Amino acid sequence: MALPSGIRRRSRHNDLPRRVATLSVHTSTLDQPGVGDAGGMNVWIDEVSRRIAAMGIEVDIFTRATRAGLPPVVQVADGVTVRHIIAGPLQDLPKDELPAQLCAFTSGLFADGIRAGSYDVVHSHYWLSGHVGWLAKESWGVPLVHSMHTMAKVKNAALADGDSPEPTARVIGEEQVVAAADKLVASTDDEARQLIELYDADPDQVVTIAPGVDLDRFRPGSGRAVRRRLGISDDAVVLLFVGRIQPLKAPDVLLRAAAEMVARDPSLRTRLTVLIVGGASGSGTGRPDWLGKLASDLGIADRVLLLPPVTPDELAGVYRAATVTVVPSYNESFGLVALESQACGTPVVAAAVGGLRTAVSSGRSGVLVEGHDPLAYARVLTDLAQDEPWRARLSAGAAAHAAEFSWSVTAAGLVDTYREAIAGATLSAVSAG
Repeated sequence: MALPSGIRRRSRHNDLPRRVATLSVHTSTLDQPGVGDAGGMNVWIDEVSRRIAAMGIEVDIFTRATRAGLPPVVQVADGVTVRHIIAGPLQDLPKDELPAQLCAFTSGLFADGIRAGSYDVVHSHYWLSGHVGWLAKESWGVPLVHSMHTMAKVKNAALADGDSPEPTARVIGEEQVVAAADKLVASTDDEARQLIELYDADPDQVVTIAPGVDLDRFRPGSGRAVRRRLGISDDAVVLLFVGRIQPLKAPDVLLRAAAEMVARDPSLRTRLTVLIVGGASGSGTGRPDWLGKLASDLGIADRVLLLPPVTPDELAGVYRAATVTVVPSYNESFGLVALESQACGTPVVAAAVGGLRTAVSSGRSGVLVEGHDPLAYARVLTDLAQDEPWRARLSAGAAAHAAEFSWSVTAAGLVDTYREAIAGATLSAVSAG
């Protein structure tokens, strides 16, 4: 019985795919993480794509062109190519305006000379890309693997103060992508459970693959040089926040906790530095100065240092310069910042939500805090600032915990998932024929 041309070469379950089409409509791996819509998802796609390519599998990453002069094709590594598709104005667009550009993006994808048989599998990231991936699956006759990264139903259940709920259209869109995908990749068992319970996903189609961390870049070391460059003394207590500046990430919780620490112990004022690295994002773009204004209102503006996003190598130095990294987010599908910090030997104080319960080993590599009460964070951070032996134990545990995560393991798990999806598509084609 003849198989469709797009899957004819699939004769064994163990065959590696030749080429993977990765869809990331709303953000590019070329974008700087920490500002706009660029974040952990960008890092995830970039790191995994490079390692999949090292296994001999070509990866093409399709994303929306956001500015004039961008070359249509950028090769970022051997076997990894970013392809820009013109869909809408050549500028950054809020995510809630991108659904109107999905038809244009899909048209551009199919107009790129791509035919059935060009790719063995489509991997879409975030629900917007999932809708394009759904059409690509049907047009090319290949399986669709999808990663949610964040889910509207989960986010809406734990909204930050002042944040707007995700619209019903997104909820419906996510449900449609879940139903259409051949495989759904979750970062944690908790996310897998949410897909099954909240989105009716078939348990057999859900696979948990933890993200990794670049242990060559993020490793323990001295942070003194970074402290001196930033004008921070060696004996300072440095509370670090890294990420997009928006209510969802809750940097305001850290500022309020720092203000409480100073109020309780005025002698701490001269030694405390709150270091925030990131750019405005989401609902935070409408008031880009809100964090600085809050610091002034709390009376700690002189203890807060706001920095724009930095390169990964610079970021590793910033982690080493910190006493503790604080991740008080209302929701995180995983929390790569926490993992990167721990790999540098810097313990983490994080909210006990979502993937942070996996990324942080409470009591070993950091402390998980229930809720978002600044007083609770202040108590934990004060204890850490005063107890050097405890910090040393957590620092050692942080590095050991992070060493258990690897992008190579993530990539290998993903390739196995691609194989299973391809094998399932082959079986379905045979049954249908």
